[in-house]
Amino acid sequence: MSPDDERRESSNPPPAPLGRAMRLFWLALGGLALVLAVLGVALPLLPTAPFLLVAAFAFARSSERVHRWLVEHRHFGSLIADWQREGAIARRAKFMAVIAMAAVFVVSIVMGAGATVLIIQGIVLTLSGTFVVTRPSPGRGKSE
Repeated sequence: MSPDDERRESSNPPPAPLGRAMRLFWLALGGLALVLAVLGVALPLLPTAPFLLVAAFAFARSSERVHRWLVEHRHFGSLIADWQREGAIARRAKFMAVIAMAAVFVVSIVMGAGATVLIIQGIVLTLSGTFVVTRPSPGRGKSE
């Protein structure tokens, strides 16, 4: 490395840490997502996986300690690790997510949502469901 390269490299300061307000925002978002994920364990129409991934993302930006706790959690950690390692979602989580999306759409129809709302909701849910279903399963060859 030349002296010019060293000077250029040393003149780039490390990224500034997040301000207190942003850390609190990410911590609150992570907490809310974690609560929804835990509720999703008991409530069949509330998916757990997406909320866990949002919680892990938010905690990574706000609290290293809470992020580590979530990633190492004996029940939730494997789901997050599968996503981080392989971009994978377990078949059961895919199934539950698609069922929840379909149920939300049916409830909207039953409640008499307008045509515009149903069209927008149908498009968003179809795209979301397609994304979830097309993710690989963990291990690709292992049974779940």
